[in-house]
Amino acid sequence: MQPAGEAAPVAKSGPIRDFWNKMKRQRLAFAAGVFIILLIVIAIIGPHIAPYDPAEPDYENILSGPSWEHWAGTDEYGRDIFSRILAGTRLSLSVGISAVLIGAVIGTVLGLISGYYGGWLDRLIMRGSDVMFSFPDLLLAIGIVAIIGPGLINVVIAVAIFGVPSFARIIRSATLETKSTLFVEAAKSIGAKDRRIIARHIFPETVPSLIVYFTMRIGTTILAASGLSFLGLGAKPSDPDWGAMLSMGRDYLGIAPHVVYFPGAAIFLTVLAFNILGDGLRDALDPKIKN
Repeated sequence: MQPAGEAAPVAKSGPIRDFWNKMKRQRLAFAAGVFIILLIVIAIIGPHIAPYDPAEPDYENILSGPSWEHWAGTDEYGRDIFSRILAGTRLSLSVGISAVLIGAVIGTVLGLISGYYGGWLDRLIMRGSDVMFSFPDLLLAIGIVAIIGPGLINVVIAVAIFGVPSFARIIRSATLETKSTLFVEAAKSIGAKDRRIIARHIFPETVPSLIVYFTMRIGTTILAASGLSFLGLGAKPSDPDWGAMLSMGRDYLGIAPHVVYFPGAAIFLTVLAFNILGDGLRDALDPKIKN
């Protein structure tokens, strides 16, 4: 029994604890986060735990179906599809995350400049974004890769470029909202430099929006990079890339559909998980949403 006169213990609270409590209540988003963590672990250790060498052919087991020996079957060269999917996890996540990271850095800088300074800089950056928005993402990426040449590095560059205007728009909007707040006006009134105001006061307020869109963009980027590999513009056919595996397996869809089903399922589940996690992060990070 609590002694008289003593205050009741107050539950500890804070932004991190509040975020964690909100995420735990969103079971689907929480499960998606666990799945993505599992993917990251597989990307790190996948090639080491694969039951077979993903590049080693076995001409005695060409296009064999799923079995205890080969859980996802084999491809047209007898290579173990499960091992190739494990090895391809690192490739797909690396391309997706690196492309989004490049686009996010460039887009964030442009969005902060556009929203804070306004004027002709704002008009120039936003009109350039409008021009890029006029092209479908995948079509723009195909055009960029056609100019600079095929290959995974060029795919990363192409996908990063078409992500820049989206990040710029989102960060600009958050900057405009934050720029008119009292604490920013107070910093200006005491003579703080623009660079300090942007770095210390405005950018931290844009981070929640940046995290949410960054997460959701990874799924879109993985899908776009897989599409480019499917068209022969990304990874080499011999690489354990999910899109390249789909491209090589489509010729055998009628006689060995497993060659397409398993890499297709890997792309589908990965993109879905990032989108669900992004929705959950949005709900958890937005203070206006009460869970």
